[in-house]
Amino acid sequence: MGDRSKYIANIWKINFYTFLRWMHFIAGVLVPFFLVWGGISFTEVMILQAVFYISIVLLEIPTGAVADFLGRKTSLALAAFFGIVAPIVYAWTPNFYMFIIGEILWALGDTLASGANEALMYDSLKKLGRSSDSKKYFSRFNTYMMAAIMVSALIGSVIAKYLGLRYTMLLMAVPFVAAFIIALTLKEVKAEKRVERRGYIDTLMEGVKYFKGHRIIRILTFDRVSVASLVFFIIWSNQLLLKEMGVPILYFGVVFSLMAAAQIPFIGNLEFLEKIFGSKKRYLFISAMVSAVGFLLLAFVRNAPAAIIIIIVMSGCGLSRTVLFQNYTNKYIESQNRATVISAVSMMDRLIKAAIYPLLGWLAEYSLSSAFIIVGIAIIACALVSKVEEDHLIDDDAI
Repeated sequence: MGDRSKYIANIWKINFYTFLRWMHFIAGVLVPFFLVWGGISFTEVMILQAVFYISIVLLEIPTGAVADFLGRKTSLALAAFFGIVAPIVYAWTPNFYMFIIGEILWALGDTLASGANEALMYDSLKKLGRSSDSKKYFSRFNTYMMAAIMVSALIGSVIAKYLGLRYTMLLMAVPFVAAFIIALTLKEVKAEKRVERRGYIDTLMEGVKYFKGHRIIRILTFDRVSVASLVFFIIWSNQLLLKEMGVPILYFGVVFSLMAAAQIPFIGNLEFLEKIFGSKKRYLFISAMVSAVGFLLLAFVRNAPAAIIIIIVMSGCGLSRTVLFQNYTNKYIESQNRATVISAVSMMDRLIKAAIYPLLGWLAEYSLSSAFIIVGIAIIACALVSKVEEDHLIDDDAI
């Protein structure tokens, strides 16, 4: 009975831990933090992002081994610990090389938490005989994450306004301290089977080999990764645009919070939206085009309220596309190959961002309007050459 109560406690503790880990006060004012307080260029900001994505790829496998050998509880505690250290490093001194160290530490924390919290929650539910309800619990888990992003962005803008950008970053360590304490109180659930982890080259090669033999997965992955990598640029460029338009920093967090909130109605009503647009393929195409048109409009709109509305709409519609591809792609992957293929797709997405973001950063620094036009045209091109067909988009397992 004692263990059962601890497994029950695990559920709400993991939710609370997740909420605290996503209390990113700096998220809504991250670009001003780097440009104004950090004194670096937007190109250098994008180089930092490339460092982050490459670090995620390189650290994913060794940090996964931590969870396998030391336990998910230890992995989550270490993730929170590095979440404490990283903001302190970022805020230590305005120096590009210190920021690089901060990005690596942040990536280390992210990879340590990645998968460990979901795995511990599922195994806790399994011990309680509630694994069949996992969809409901994971939905709630994602709600905590989204709520934290929305709340923390608002708080961060207030901190930036009255205490300054440096303290907006530094105070992020506080919720991570609480997350660290909660992680230490979790009840470890011993994994029934240790996961065999492949090396980076093996994972990519196995993924490529799998794609070669599965035309539909190859088609879905191209559409997903190409459009998503480009649409995600709005997360960074919107703050640069707001800064250029003279929008007070107090409202940066409000915009970021609304960008996160806008995704909720789209994600929660994907089936309804597909019916409204007449087909699944048509909705995927239109959702990509909405983002593309949004970027093109932002290149010319000089009215702040209008620009904010465009940013919110294209974020809700464009950033939510990934959820659909997660559903459709998984229908074609055998269970024994799922981890390898998903890891390969994630690596591709991050490596593409690492490759193009420094270039987009340089272009945006030269002319933000030009960057928006090029990204918009690139999204249109990707949507037009996509070979996704309606019969590829199935809701029942194909295997």
